[in-house]
Amino acid sequence: MVDVQHWLVALPPGVVYLIVAGVIGVESMGVPLPGEIVLVSAALLAATGVVEPHWVATAAAFGAIVGDSVGYAVGRRGGRPLLARLGRRFPKHLGPAQLARAEQSFARHGVWAVFFGRFVALLRILAGPLAGALHVPYRRFLVANAAGGLVWAFGTTYLLYTLGRAAEHWLKDISWAGLVLAVLGGVASTWWLRRRARRLESTTTTDEAEPVAAGTDR
Repeated sequence: MVDVQHWLVALPPGVVYLIVAGVIGVESMGVPLPGEIVLVSAALLAATGVVEPHWVATAAAFGAIVGDSVGYAVGRRGGRPLLARLGRRFPKHLGPAQLARAEQSFARHGVWAVFFGRFVALLRILAGPLAGALHVPYRRFLVANAAGGLVWAFGTTYLLYTLGRAAEHWLKDISWAGLVLAVLGGVASTWWLRRRARRLESTTTTDEAEPVAAGTDR
């Protein structure tokens, strides 16, 4: 992540925003890329004043929403054969075991898997293509996709931006107690979402994958 941040700092702000949107967008289409690492690096740069946090968050949300929608369209057209091809191309990230776990999440949680999947690496990559392949109604998918993308992008960006600014200020004043409180407050603010997202992943690891009927949604 440090290498990514050093690479981004040498670029003009506009290019940084395009890279954030592009990497997250392509990742959301179903291609394993380090979207969250790029977002975290850009958010930390915003804390130093190199880029603007609202543009970082906007770029990330745009990439997430558009990328997931493109992934949905591709998945709907290509179906399960497309997912199988992706699994062969990226066996470490999208192999049969990972696909089975993602399908279980959709079977159990419906479009909530799209929303909370934004906070889970596996589902962040597969949510769009898998929802399309399973014929999840697009309107419901879009609502969950947009909500998850906005909460993830703006929440992550402003959490890290706030912590970075607070750390810079308090470290300057050697107020370690204040820094600890700031970190604890930031962690607590995202605890529930992270905990809920992990449940989506962990509840499927002990079950065998089952075929999911087309149009499954809850």
